[in-house]
Amino acid sequence: MNMRRRLGRGPGSNPAKGCGVSVAVCRGAQSAALTFTLCLGVTSAFAADLPAPIPSLANVPAAYNWTGLYIGGNIGAGWSGLSDTNTNFSDTLGSTFSAATNAQFLGGGQVGVNYEFANAIVIGAEATFDGLPNSQNATVTATDPAGTVAANIGTSNVRWLATVSGRLGYAWDRMLLYGKGGGAWVATNSPAISVAGTPASFNSISNTTTSGYTAGFGFEWAFSGNWSVRAEYAYIGLPNQTFTVAPGTPIFGGDVITFSNRNISMVTGAINYKLGGWCGTDAVIGRSAASDVEAAPTASANANGSRFMTSPFEVLLMRPNLIMHTRLIFSDS
Repeated sequence: MNMRRRLGRGPGSNPAKGCGVSVAVCRGAQSAALTFTLCLGVTSAFAADLPAPIPSLANVPAAYNWTGLYIGGNIGAGWSGLSDTNTNFSDTLGSTFSAATNAQFLGGGQVGVNYEFANAIVIGAEATFDGLPNSQNATVTATDPAGTVAANIGTSNVRWLATVSGRLGYAWDRMLLYGKGGGAWVATNSPAISVAGTPASFNSISNTTTSGYTAGFGFEWAFSGNWSVRAEYAYIGLPNQTFTVAPGTPIFGGDVITFSNRNISMVTGAINYKLGGWCGTDAVIGRSAASDVEAAPTASANANGSRFMTSPFEVLLMRPNLIMHTRLIFSDS
């Protein structure tokens, strides 16, 4: 009797109750182990099904953008139709004319602004000012109809010229091909005249400072940072200019000489520096090198407008078709 009580097997005792706590602990340990194993398996399968890591586009260099203000300088040469005397000169006396070429060195500066659209079309505006030395001493010779007396007219040199033009071009990253057109203003000197070696004078000269139009084209290359160089051809159309010889001049007194082709051709090389963007843009902005990569709506954007994934969770949001079916089967025998 006492032995049975000490062993906990008195009347009505249940053997299973004696180790109930041990069974609960064992089953809890089994459930925890099973849960850990399943989580480890699901995590491994989930990780295996994730896409390969997407490289960050933050370090991809942005394509050059031409938007911004710029300043620069230019040098080159200009010439007019002076040497084509058959069509460019005439007078009321009926003289014949001859002249040498009149190419002149020129140099100056420019300031402008560009705006580049997303499709690489570039529009802009530019103002230029160039000076020319009064060193062209070629003369125009007028010989009277009898061929006996010649009048030597000093070249009417261009002293300075200014243009304001609009520009339209297309960019291939750092290369820009463009055309331009606008207005031009030109100032010339007042030439001297001599007849048969004797100094004479003009009674009047028209259009010494006059306006016209300009048109041209060019190619520009942004070779380093905000620095660019360009080559350009420009044409400046000007009205006719007349010279009236003073009365009393032998043979040519009162003669009106017309210079009908004063149009100027210019070839220049220039260097520009872009001061930076405008309207909140940076100096180098715009189309990123990865702009053609379609990013998810949940992707983040860097300062250059490139988009990149910031965490694996955004990758999950991009994969709505990624569905995991996990089937847990418990058996308790």
